[in-house]
Amino acid sequence: MELADFEAMSFDCYGTLIDWEAGLAAVLVPWARDHGLNLTEEQLLTEYSTLEAMVEAQRPTDLYPDVLARSMRLLGGKLGAKVSGEEAARLAGSVPDWPAFPDSRDALLALGERFKLIILSNVDRASFAGSNSRLGVTFTSILTAQDIGSYKPSQRNFDALTGEAARLGIGQGKLLHVAQSLFHDHVPAKRAGLPTVWINRRHARPGWGATPEPPAPVTPDWEFPSMAALAAAAGSG
Repeated sequence: MELADFEAMSFDCYGTLIDWEAGLAAVLVPWARDHGLNLTEEQLLTEYSTLEAMVEAQRPTDLYPDVLARSMRLLGGKLGAKVSGEEAARLAGSVPDWPAFPDSRDALLALGERFKLIILSNVDRASFAGSNSRLGVTFTSILTAQDIGSYKPSQRNFDALTGEAARLGIGQGKLLHVAQSLFHDHVPAKRAGLPTVWINRRHARPGWGATPEPPAPVTPDWEFPSMAALAAAAGSG
């Protein structure tokens, strides 16, 4: 299929549209510095990544701010550094402050002229509302972990997505899932039978950053370095 053949695109938000690594680092780097930890931003994000995924898997109904706070406490324990209640709360409440990637809003507005736009995000509704104010886009549907009761890469989240596509009358095979994370999105999306686009925001950097390494090989149907490149390729930019 060509990109223009699809009726709808579903999007991961954090890492794809919102720069969650910058948002996490804005809290974790000063905390590490204050506690004398000699770790780079990349090292901190890598150490953090598996802890957040573990918390989400073990406590799927926790709201995302609680996941953030618990993950930071676990990070402190792993690294031998204290995490105060105030420091954990700072990360928990930081999501609305996380910046949007510079190209996200214009790309979404352009794509929205041709496609239904759906959000499938590991977040709570209140935190996403703060992020959406930065994006400035009206989505056809918004599906959060709070709504579904689990976090990606749970297959339950992608069952909810395909169910929502059916409710909206999107034709079989006409939904394209767009995401940065191979771990959270591409592996389970492919298992659900969805075609995918990889927005490879880390194309110029080695490693996985704040996202765990995917548990299995996966091959997205398309790969672009940015949302702007996707919009241009879809004839919308």
